[in-house]
Amino acid sequence: MSCVLRFGAVSVHLGAKSGKYPDGNQLIVQGADVRVAFDTPEVANRIGPELDTVDLVILGHVHEDHMAGLHRLLHAPVQVHEADLAAAQSWDGMCRHYGYPQDVLDAMRVIVEKDFHYHPRPDATGYSDAAQWDLGGGVTVSAHHLPGHTAGHCALVVENEGLAFIGDIDLTGFGPYYGDATSNLADFRQTLKKVAELDARIWVTSHHKAVVTDRAQFGADLARFASKIDERSDKLLGYLQTPHSLDELVQRRLLYPAGYDVPFVHCAERNTIQMHLSELLAQGQIQPHGDGRYVVC
Repeated sequence: MSCVLRFGAVSVHLGAKSGKYPDGNQLIVQGADVRVAFDTPEVANRIGPELDTVDLVILGHVHEDHMAGLHRLLHAPVQVHEADLAAAQSWDGMCRHYGYPQDVLDAMRVIVEKDFHYHPRPDATGYSDAAQWDLGGGVTVSAHHLPGHTAGHCALVVENEGLAFIGDIDLTGFGPYYGDATSNLADFRQTLKKVAELDARIWVTSHHKAVVTDRAQFGADLARFASKIDERSDKLLGYLQTPHSLDELVQRRLLYPAGYDVPFVHCAERNTIQMHLSELLAQGQIQPHGDGRYVVC
């Protein structure tokens, strides 16, 4: 059984350790006519009839940890932002979403099938920014496109409750994750400005923080989360006091500590570092040094 927090029409089923990855927090929204689940993290497998009887699943974005309960809900239609749709529909689509080399994808498939009960949904359909769902009885949901983590990442706002499910803008100490093929650093920077403007009084994350009900606290948590991006740039600039290649920077790592070696780590490091290098080059803070190396100007 999970701990449940209730906010009017919304039930928040907390995953282990407030939804710390690989778990997450499950939202269920009950209207007069329709019951909806936002995502299906691992905790979904510890929820009974309240989840089993949902009429619709809306995914805020697609990653393995947000699909861990879909295998139980084959009766329910699944909707996801159109930019993430292919990743929900098939393993091939998920592979393009990750963008990893084949050996890493093969290792990831073993993990997502074993630990996340992976079940693609070829029947999933797409929604777009500003999509709305009327669940009956005055309960309405709207989608707000907030890309960066993935191309289709969205906040799902239960408007009548002033509650925003902000997904993997998760306010963790790790900071923003933009290590996959459809991730985008520039988009994430813009998203971090836009999420602060959502009309909400309750913010629910997929991981870690779970629920924040004080705007000042939300603002402080968001600023701390966002600051990790510039901290990473500063760390790279420190490395680049002497010339480094991308491969050398990946070996030194920007995101993960030494010894943390799940299959995708080097891919995430490479993708993330490349985005920062491109940004720093455009800003004129670093320059090519020959032989594929970079150094501060």
